[in-house]
Amino acid sequence: MFKWKKLGKVFTPQEVEGRSWLKEFAQAPATLVFDDFVRVYFSCRPPADENGQYVSYSACVDLDRADLFNIRHVGEQPILSLGGLGEFDEFGTYPVSVIRDGDLLRAYYAGWTRCESVPFNVAIGMATSHDGGKTFIKHGTGPVVSYSPDEPFVLSGPKIRRFNDIWYLWYIAGRKWKVVEGRPEPVYKIRMATSSDGINWIKVNEDLIESRIEEDEAQASPDVFYANGKYHMFFCYRYSSHYRGKQNGYRIGYASSTNLTNWVRDDTKAGIDVSEDGWDAEMISYPHVFELDGETYLAYLGNQVGRHGFGLAVLDGKLE
Repeated sequence: MFKWKKLGKVFTPQEVEGRSWLKEFAQAPATLVFDDFVRVYFSCRPPADENGQYVSYSACVDLDRADLFNIRHVGEQPILSLGGLGEFDEFGTYPVSVIRDGDLLRAYYAGWTRCESVPFNVAIGMATSHDGGKTFIKHGTGPVVSYSPDEPFVLSGPKIRRFNDIWYLWYIAGRKWKVVEGRPEPVYKIRMATSSDGINWIKVNEDLIESRIEEDEAQASPDVFYANGKYHMFFCYRYSSHYRGKQNGYRIGYASSTNLTNWVRDDTKAGIDVSEDGWDAEMISYPHVFELDGETYLAYLGNQVGRHGFGLAVLDGKLE
């Protein structure tokens, strides 16, 4: 099994000054390693509007490569603008996953729109950066992965990877809306699509990870990497109702595969759980694994799905 040693919370959005669009949340951390710093992309929110409605922006923070708790810079502006009237990302870009493609960078992100019968719908867009990942230009005004007969709503949580010159996009797809005490709650499962160019995608059209805690378990943030002859996936999961507290809140799960399509789930190997107290005592979620200077790190969210920031853990022992 994996064994993670928690290092603590790295970034707290409430401590950032001079950015009206960044007041709380630092959700879904995703890293990009540079020569002397590690850029962490995340999603944040300004205060709610007069109707209590939020929007989400995607941002970045640069951590000193020699000391990941030393914050060198917080982006002056969001990396992406929100969409125009009626576009799929009019009300949010969350989460985001970034990858190098030659001299360019590509970002895959979830775009949010508001709905009437349910709170929101989500689809996946793509954008390209020509300035080292500080800002991104959208591929178009619409998504590159959207709803289909078998995936009718809530396509979110993109994680982009390339293995053997094939693009892989892991994401979540909504399976149902479940009304709990008068409030619609989404149930979503982990899925995958492949591409030869990163723009045109072929969906596998099947759930990859079996449910464990209940049939309507919601799964998110599938983060995949290759090590020691197999593929590893860290993800998070929760109950479908009353999940905003400790009892039914998010936890981190684990699965492995030899072919990227057939996955064996074994959450006992995840090696990390909530703390007894503190910023991650109620829930942990949105795991992201990255290697840096001989160490393997796990970035993740704590209570209230990252309202007060993200933290880091380091792998204790070798990756096996």
